[in-house]
Amino acid sequence: MGRWNYFYPRYKPAKPKQVADGIKLQSDKIGATWWSKKWLSALESFGWSARLQRGRKYARSGQVVDFAINPGQVTARVQGTRPKPYSVKIELKLISAADWEKVISVMGSQAIFAAKLLTGEMPQNIEEAFAAANVSLLPNSAKDLKTECSCPDWANPCKHIAALYYILADEFDRDPFMIFHLRGRRKEQIIDELRKIRSLGKPEAEGRSGAFVSESSKVEPLEDALDKFWHIGEGFEAFNVSINPATVSIAILKLLGPPAFWGGKPDFFNDMEHIYKLIGDKAIKTAYSGGEGNGENLGPQQSP
Repeated sequence: MGRWNYFYPRYKPAKPKQVADGIKLQSDKIGATWWSKKWLSALESFGWSARLQRGRKYARSGQVVDFAINPGQVTARVQGTRPKPYSVKIELKLISAADWEKVISVMGSQAIFAAKLLTGEMPQNIEEAFAAANVSLLPNSAKDLKTECSCPDWANPCKHIAALYYILADEFDRDPFMIFHLRGRRKEQIIDELRKIRSLGKPEAEGRSGAFVSESSKVEPLEDALDKFWHIGEGFEAFNVSINPATVSIAILKLLGPPAFWGGKPDFFNDMEHIYKLIGDKAIKTAYSGGEGNGENLGPQQSP
């Protein structure tokens, strides 16, 4: 053994060349935030924990030169020990058009999914919509991922591929809709489809699965009901109203975006959420106390 070491001294791994403007992990809690955790948990379930850790160091130090996410494919250049960066490619099978139709139909049938998605928010439990349509959003096995790297390392994933996996995790935390884009649908496409489904309160196309509300019955024209307009209809005694905070805060404002005149002032959505909460809290207190309520003052009071 000593003779072997004499002729073959201990190997010292070469350090990768530094990248001046490399892409580094932005999240300090990568793997702890929702979408990075989901993505990395799926990859670690394939038995890649040790290999992923090697790539994490590369991602932390900014060895990923650049990357691009396209439907079904992610490409990148990752700097290693050689002068030229390695070319890396990750392929994830696209969800078929028929399966996307099923998923979007399920999304449209669930008010909470539709409300959040229509305002540009990704529901944390969105996987339930995919599961209900018998479709998987994240890869189920290593076979679902096809990878290539121009480096000489035979391991798969090598540290360059693993570094890109971590950069993707960070990107999904920054914009969860990018995982939809990777699986074949852009955020705008999904929102447009949901608007079509919910605009009439029924599925867009006949035969689509997951209908959530049947078409409304025919409404009597106003001019034919003027003589009984102020009469209480049948079943009114059973009518009741429950006042609760909105499921999605300032949904319409989030959909419309900040007004042009807001400029570089403090965060528009934070300010509006605070104001709307005050108004909502006072409205609920007034509704259930029978008085004006004791909500927080919204601003200086003016005498009439």
